[in-house]
Order: sequence, then structure tokens, then C-alpha cells
Amino acid sequence: MTDSKTILDAAQAKMQKAIEHLDEALLAVRAGKASTNVLNGVMVEYYGNPSPISAVASITVPDARTVLVQPWEKNMIAPIEKAILVANLGLTPSNNGEHIRLTIPALTEERRKQLVKQIKTDAETARVSLRNARRDAVEAFKKAQKDGMPEDMAKDGEAEAQKLTDKFNKKLDDLLNAKEQEIMTV
Repeated sequence: MTDSKTILDAAQAKMQKAIEHLDEALLAVRAGKASTNVLNGVMVEYYGNPSPISAVASITVPDARTVLVQPWEKNMIAPIEKAILVANLGLTPSNNGEHIRLTIPALTEERRKQLVKQIKTDAETARVSLRNARRDAVEAFKKAQKDGMPEDMAKDGEAEAQKLTDKFNKKLDDLLNAKEQEIMTV
């Protein structure tokens, strides 16, 4: 027989993963301000192996609209520049032979609205994951009840699963609202 703590811990772990995934997705959305996160996930060929840019260069933000990529090896400038272009980030790299400069353009009102729509879609995906985790927990409690768990204990467990879902939904809403605020602030 499974105890309620095990079921709730599993549900909480799934919900935490959904929130972390959303947080990473939101970090990748650029809100008109320069951030080193804009290059997360961009891979560059380094001696035949795909490597993240951060593994072959230092990435800094010297001002609010610029990301500076300084390769540790001069011969990496061209492959990094190519990787940035291929990643289709909407940024045009310019290099001076020493480093690559990415200028973050100011966002138009239309682009801001598109980004808000995109983050709301990401948030909805995370919300579905939260609901799925709750559903799995509730099903686990029903199965445990059939296997001999007292009914009141199973009902309490289902209520706890709902409380967990509410708590994580609040975290999700807070993340979404903060990012939406950041995008819509000119």
C-alpha cells in the first residue's frame, strides 16, 4: 500500500519541474533588454562537437542593449557568428575580429503583444502539466483506497493534492505576471 506522503511528494516533484521548465522558457524570451540568456541553447561546432556558446566564449552585457561575446580562441569568431545567425534569434551579430557584438533592438508594440501571447501559451502548457500531476495524484489515491487505504485518508490526500496545485498555480501566475510586466514596460 502506498502512503499519501509518497503520492504527494511525487505530485510536488512533477509540479516543481513544470514551474522550472516555464521559468527557463520565460528566461529565453527577450524583453527588449540585453541578457546573456538570449544565447542559451545556441550551439556552436567546437572541434567537431556541438557546444553551447558559453563553453567557448565569455558572454557579457556591457549596457542595456548590447550582448558581447568574446571567444577564448580567435578562430571561433566565425563559427559563433554563424551559429547565432542559424539560431534565428532575430539578432544580427557584428564582429570586429576580437569579439561579437549583438545589439538588442527596441521592441515594437506589436512584437510586445506577440511575446505576451507566446509566454501565455508557455504558461498554459505548464498549467496543463500541473493539472496532469494533480490528476495522477488523485488517481493514485483512488487506487490506494481500493488497495486498503482508509477513505477519509484518501479524501484528505486528494484535498492536499488540490492545495499543492493551487500553490503552484499561484507561483505560475506570479512568474507570468512578472514577465508580462517586464515585456510591456517600455
